[in-house]
Amino acid sequence: MLPLPPAEYPLLRPWFWPERPGPLVYPHVTATGHGRCLVDRLPGPRTVLAEVSGNYSVRGDADHLTDPAEPIKGFVDAPEKFWPALRRLDPSAQVWERVIFGLPGEPAATTAPAAEVRRLADGDEAVVGALSDDVGWIASTLGGATGLTHSGLGWGAFLDGRLASVAVPFYLGERYTDIGVVTELEFRGRGLSTACAAEVVADIRRAGRIPSWSTSTDNPASLGVARRLGFRLVREDRLYAVRTPVPAG
Repeated sequence: MLPLPPAEYPLLRPWFWPERPGPLVYPHVTATGHGRCLVDRLPGPRTVLAEVSGNYSVRGDADHLTDPAEPIKGFVDAPEKFWPALRRLDPSAQVWERVIFGLPGEPAATTAPAAEVRRLADGDEAVVGALSDDVGWIASTLGGATGLTHSGLGWGAFLDGRLASVAVPFYLGERYTDIGVVTELEFRGRGLSTACAAEVVADIRRAGRIPSWSTSTDNPASLGVARRLGFRLVREDRLYAVRTPVPAG
């Protein structure tokens, strides 16, 4: 797979259209400038790939999928026909069962938690960077701690002077925006994820987009937040974990 110059990324739009709720890797790359796009050949690509922070979307002809110079390592959104090709790249690749939710209407009302919930901004880089390894991935698709705080798109809940929970638009699409949210282990069960995610939902709706929610089938905390906010199941889905383990729910 060969890197595509950023000026040519828009040429790949038809491969990823129509947009639907769930992993929105390609539109996120084009909207934010974070990530990359690759093709199997130029001109006339047969297989195309978009990637941001170890999250991939692949479309086209599975027979022409090969590893780029930096091998595929992470979670791959791809039609099922790509599974044999991905197994050739990594014989130990696994299927990660997922569920996708949408929120076409008003979100459900939520109860404010006993915490300060506010938009993250310049100056919050240190507290975002201090998140534990278990939850620090939340900033990855927006360029890390600096990119997230500079974007003004993230919301955080603070308890005892510490950033306890963060929600972001993890994938920014043209029509949909997929939400990511985390809470540090010791602060879970206090409604912080729900409060932060509710603010991101409000931002998405103000921007004229539809909120989307992707999670695994064995993640009751994430499923619970989605239900409390009024999300409804759109479809069952799957990602392919290539050269990386499937996270525990």
